[in-house]
Parts: sequence; structure tokens; C-alpha cells
Amino acid sequence: MINLANNLLFAAEGGTEVSFPVLTSLIVIPFLGAIGVALVPKGRVEVHRLVALMASVVTGAMSVWVLLNFDRNDGGFQFRNPDPNVWIESLGIRWDLAVDGISLFLVVLTGFLFPLAIVGVKPEHSPKNYYAWIILLEAGVMGVFMTLDLFFFFVFFEVVLVPMYFLIGSWGHGNRIYAATKFFIFTMFGSALMLVGILAIVFLHEDATGIVTFDVVALAEGQNWGDTVGRWVFLSFVLAFSVKVPVFPVHTWLPDAHTEAPTAGSVILAGVMLKLGTYGFFRYGLYLFPEAATWFAPVLMILGTIGILYGAAAATMQKDLKRLVAYSSVAHLGFIVLGTFAITTESLTGSVSQMVNHGLSTGALFFLVGWMYERTKTRQISELGGIQKSAPLFAGFFTLVMLSSVGLPGLNGFVGEFLILLGAFVANPWIASVAATGVIFAAVYLLWAYQRVFHGKPRGEHTDMEELRPSELMVLMPMVVLIVFLGVYPKPMLERIEPSIEVLVAHIDENVDDWTEPTADVLIAEDSHDDEEGEEGGEGEE
Repeated sequence: MINLANNLLFAAEGGTEVSFPVLTSLIVIPFLGAIGVALVPKGRVEVHRLVALMASVVTGAMSVWVLLNFDRNDGGFQFRNPDPNVWIESLGIRWDLAVDGISLFLVVLTGFLFPLAIVGVKPEHSPKNYYAWIILLEAGVMGVFMTLDLFFFFVFFEVVLVPMYFLIGSWGHGNRIYAATKFFIFTMFGSALMLVGILAIVFLHEDATGIVTFDVVALAEGQNWGDTVGRWVFLSFVLAFSVKVPVFPVHTWLPDAHTEAPTAGSVILAGVMLKLGTYGFFRYGLYLFPEAATWFAPVLMILGTIGILYGAAAATMQKDLKRLVAYSSVAHLGFIVLGTFAITTESLTGSVSQMVNHGLSTGALFFLVGWMYERTKTRQISELGGIQKSAPLFAGFFTLVMLSSVGLPGLNGFVGEFLILLGAFVANPWIASVAATGVIFAAVYLLWAYQRVFHGKPRGEHTDMEELRPSELMVLMPMVVLIVFLGVYPKPMLERIEPSIEVLVAHIDENVDDWTEPTADVLIAEDSHDDEEGEEGGEGEE
């Protein structure tokens, strides 16, 4: 066990030549940070926060190092150990971590948002448990985005449920126990089916090759299951990821979870946890099951489009500002699902970039709504009004972030949605045309909500609102800078994403071509060829 730990901590990881295991550290450091918080005496409140913040800042800095050393011309997996550590040899389970252009910015987004969540919001009670859970959640999220072993993917995918359950259930608002339980049951049900699917493809691969492995790359290259079996197994993965995203009609847990969660929980849930599902579609849907993904693509594109329209309609009807932002996430994630299953280079690139853009814009919106609630003790739109007069800076930041969420050109939200719709038009012009109306609806519900909350005459007793504090500005400024930068100059992000998307599309095309059924003419020609060989063989024997 000691030797294994030493190997984990000091073995070089592949891709860029480094003597320090940077990817392993992105998981180990927040995990050790959670242990450190747990070991600090209960009365040392500021120490709890300091330990969690230090662990998250170091993790974030290391994720930036990975970004700076990432080869933007390489579409394959980088920083991967060429000889991963074997944990259970008989089952082929290995500690195998890597990043590519699809996962890179999700890792960086995780490293970026967690320190801001710790700085931006303080818990109302039990800070020791709060910071331990939140930093443990970061370790689990990092693991999902980096592992290439299906066993560890499932472990990390499940680990993240526990911290989020306690964050919602212990530090949430109102009907928090119901929201936390609903979140846990929905996601656990989907994960149980995915576990069956994981075991199925592992055993099918063993039957075909005699080798037991959970290596995603080996399983994707093997393609040892028939089209019918592959489609059933694909559905088990899709259901788990659809719940996590969530995709219509299994989305009902999300508005409750967002509404009742603490502010930091909502920021992390919208910013990175929902992306576990969309990332799963890429890594374990399209990559493992290209034929099944192509076969089911029209249905999933339609569900994504329904999510866009339904999320917009539901958001328009909300009386609670935080619940409105929650339903806007359903709509935005519908765009990501649409782009993912359009399966074109443009739409897939747009989906990956939109995962990052949604994390920034919606994360910032949840910060602002949370701070507004702290000041006014209400989120009811009817009880707010005229806030711009007392807090013009607050209103200005809300306007910019809101316009980013709408998809205004020049801000980051426009880039992802434009690429998604561009690629979707190539795949299915009718579905894309309907989905494009979601952009208009987003402007309707967000601008209408903004008008009622920030403009007009002050209403009620909560309108004399305090302006943004320096600590809150410190949290918002990095997010706003990235929102503007990625809207004006998205090239640095897109040029790192696109090579990996091209590799994925080539993999899908190659495997879908392999599954193409031969035409009648080809079958007749093959039968004739077989008959000729048989006659020649008979003449030879005579």
C-alpha cells in the first residue's frame, strides 16, 4: 500500500514531460484539504475557511498550469501516464488520468469557481462541516473530468452526490430536506442503471478479447458489442447523464435543488456539477457508443430542443428570481444537448465552449441573486423594485451577466450558442430553426425580470439595498473579465477544443461506417463471388 501511494504521488504522468503528478494532485490536494478542515478544532472558524481556501487556490493554480502547458495542436489525451498504476490487476482497474481539449476547460473552470465560492459566501452555521464538504466535492468533480477508467469514473460520479446532498440539506433554505432527497434519489437511480451498463460492456469486451479492463480507450477501440446490445447499454448511460444534466423530462429535481440550495451550492451546481452529465455524453456516450449515439441522435436533439423551449416558458412564469435562473439553466443545457447530438465539428465545439460559458454566466447570476437575498431577505420578484436607484453598481453587474446569459454578441454566451446552432442547422435545419427561438425567449424572461426588479418605483420595505461590497467585487471581477474576454476573443479556448473534437468526430465516422449495413447489390456481388470461389474449389478438387 505504501509503494502504491508513492507511485501515485511521484510517478510521471504522460503527455507533457513532468516529474510531478499534476493531475493526481488536482484530486489529492482538495481531498487532503477536506481532511485538514476536519482535523481543525471546531471553534477555529477562520482556520476552517483558510484551510479550504488554500487547498482550492492551490488546486486552481495547478489547473491553470495544466492549461498553460497544454499542447493546443494535439487532439489526443495529454499528461497521461504511459504506464498507469494498477489498483486491482485481476479486474483491470487502473489509476489512469488524462485531459484533452474536451475536459481541459472543465478542469480549469472547476479550479476557478471553487475558490470564488469559498470567498464569496460564508455559511450561516457549522462552518467546519460546510468547508469540509465543499472542498471534498471539488476532489470528486476533478476526478470525473480526468479519469479514463470506468470504475473510478463511477466512483467519482457517485462521490459528488454526498457533499452536495449535505450542502443542500444542511445549509439550504425552506424545503431543503425535500430538495436534497429528491436530488439524491433521481441521480442515484440513473447511476444504478449506468453501473449495469458499465459491467455489461466490460464483460462483453472480456468475452471478445479475454481481457478484463475498465480502460475507456481500450473499450472504445474494441467495439465488441452488436448494434442492438450497444444501443441498450448506451441508453443506460444516457439516462444517468440525462438526469445529471438534467434533460427534459427528468429535469424536475433541478429547480427545487437550486431554489433551496445555499448560494455557493447553487454556483457549484450550475457551474460544474451539471456539466458532469454533458461531459458524460461526450466521453462515455459519443466516444464509447458512436453507432448508438448516431442512431439515437434525432431523439436526443428533439429532447434538447424541448428543454430549450420548456425551460424558457417555465422561467417566464416564475415569481421567485432564483427559481427563474434555475429554469434558465434547463434552457441553456438544452442547447448543449442539441449541439452534442448534432454531431458536427461546429456543434460539438460550441457545446464544449457553452459548458464553460454557462458556468461563468449562471454562476455569476446565482452569486448576485444570493447576495440580493442576504440584503433583502426575499427573492419574490413582486416584492422587489427600483433597486437600481440604491445600488447602481449592483444593477450594472447584473445587467452585464444577464446579457451574457441572453447570448448578446460580444459576450461569451453568444459564441457557444452560435456554433451550436450553426452545426445543428447542418444536421437538421428544422430542429435547429425551432431551437433558435429559444434565444428570443431567453431575452424575454431575463429582461422582463430585470425590469421588474431593478427599474420602476421601489416596492415594499426591502428596496433600499446595500451596494456591492469590496469582497463581492473581488469575486465578480474575474468572472466578468472572462465573460467579456471569451466573447471578444474566444480563439484561445476554441483552438484548444477543436483538435480533440476533430479526433472524436473522426472516431465516430469510422465506427459508424463500420456498422453500415451492406446494400442489396453488395450482398448479391458477394454471393456471386462466393459461388465462383466454390466452383473453382470444386474444379481444383476434381
